[in-house]
Order: sequence, then C-alpha cells, then structure tokens
Amino acid sequence: MMNPLTRDPISVESLMRVVQSPERGGTCVFLGTVRNDGDVTGIEYSAYDEMAGTEITRMLDEARERWPEARVALQHRLGLIPLGEASIAIAAAAPHRAEAFAACRYVIEEVKQRLPVWKKELHADGTATWVDPSDKTVAGGLRDR
Repeated sequence: MMNPLTRDPISVESLMRVVQSPERGGTCVFLGTVRNDGDVTGIEYSAYDEMAGTEITRMLDEARERWPEARVALQHRLGLIPLGEASIAIAAAAPHRAEAFAACRYVIEEVKQRLPVWKKELHADGTATWVDPSDKTVAGGLRDR
C-alpha cells in the first residue's frame, strides 16, 4: 500500500497502478498543482502525519462504501512545493466513467473540508500567508515576515 503522505514528487503512474484493473474501464485523475497566483513562489504544506493519514483512510473507505466497484487512491505532498508541481493527486477507477468521476470528485471535496493539512503561501517579497483548507486567507491576509 502506498503512503498517502509524501515529501517526494507525486507519481501519477504509481497511483494509477494502485487503482486500475481489467475490470475498471474508466479512470479519472485529479491533480492539484501549485499555481502562479500573483506573487506566490511556492506553497509549504505541513500536517500531523498520523491524524492526516487516519482521515485519508476514512475518506477512501467512505468512497469505497459509496462506489463499491471503484478503487480510489490519494497522495498529498508535504513540505515546500514550487510552482507547477503537484501538491495532491487522486486517482479513481471504476467499471464506468461516471463512478470514477464521482468517486474522484467526492474525495477531493472531502479533502478540502476535512484533511488536517496546513498551507502556507510563500511570496516573492519574502513574506508568507497562512491559508485555510477552503483557500480563504487566514486573519485577513496576515503575513509572516
């Protein structure tokens, strides 16, 4: 079983190997990458690994209950992630595309609501802004120097 938390670049191919099989003809992959959003130069993600891993297991178990024929895998990257690199990847495979898309979407939406991972945007001027999981700036844009 693949560790859902990593400090290494995410391998989409590895996730796909976990979920694909001859019985699953539809595969959906979601890849969240660090985007150029104004003056952001990278994002630093941190987590309480044990708690985050437990919550990821819960979310994947829920997806399996809702879509029993689907297989879903997730990997979230921690540490400093530069522009253009993936911070999260979710792969879902099911006998048909509708279930694969639904399971993949379910997991990313649950991640955004429930996963205890903290996000700090790093800016070109050397400051950093903490952002909550729903992508709202915390404390009115409070920046650390």
